[in-house]
Amino acid sequence: MFKPLILVFSLIVLLSGCSPFGSDKDVRKPIGDGLSPKALYELAEDKIDAGSIDQAIEQFEVIISAYPSSKYALQARLDIAYNLYKRKKHNRAILQLDDFIERYPDLESTPYAYYLRGVIAEDKSTSILDDIITESAQRDVQSVRDAYDYFSILIEKFPNSKYSEEAKEKLFIFKNTIAKHEFYIALYYTNNGSHIAAINRSKYIIENFPNSSSIADSLHLMAYNYDAINAEKLAADAKIILISSFPNYSPNYTID
Repeated sequence: MFKPLILVFSLIVLLSGCSPFGSDKDVRKPIGDGLSPKALYELAEDKIDAGSIDQAIEQFEVIISAYPSSKYALQARLDIAYNLYKRKKHNRAILQLDDFIERYPDLESTPYAYYLRGVIAEDKSTSILDDIITESAQRDVQSVRDAYDYFSILIEKFPNSKYSEEAKEKLFIFKNTIAKHEFYIALYYTNNGSHIAAINRSKYIIENFPNSSSIADSLHLMAYNYDAINAEKLAADAKIILISSFPNYSPNYTID
């Protein structure tokens, strides 16, 4: 009478692969060991203070997994991006901020995410050799262009943000850097005898960066290249504009 019941019970135990009374292996620890989001965040801060940045990032990720809707999870996302930036992991940091902006387009902390993204792109373009051997304008300026775009979007979306004020100042610097980079390209064309290409690049600078520090040099280089192709009238016009706009101008570059 009891044998069928015993067999059924045995089959259930075998199929479940565990004891009918449970075991320690079946008890999973809660994410974050049951600590509050505040306690987890404080642990992450302690790891940062100890210089264990990678462990701190892991701790921030635990907060996001355990308490995704908490204010600490929101802050943890930004802290991950910031600490990746401090570790010079620029691309990962920007991806983290892209995700934050997409998830939370209108939070109070979102302008900061836009701002930090621009700062990271700016930092990505720098070199320890700047102002010693090279300058950023002499290298690929794609990161500068990215930073310019990021800060421009910040200003457009959050014009009254405190971060937008500093972004406006940075845009002026970026304009000069990008314009100077374009000038170096025009100078390269000049030195290689590609005079039409040099003229077109000079025009591009004048039209797109009218208040930059490279305007005078661009006018001067344009006149030089017009002379080189015997376009005397156009060369004279460029010189007139140069003299009238920059009466005390003297070239800040040399042609090879």
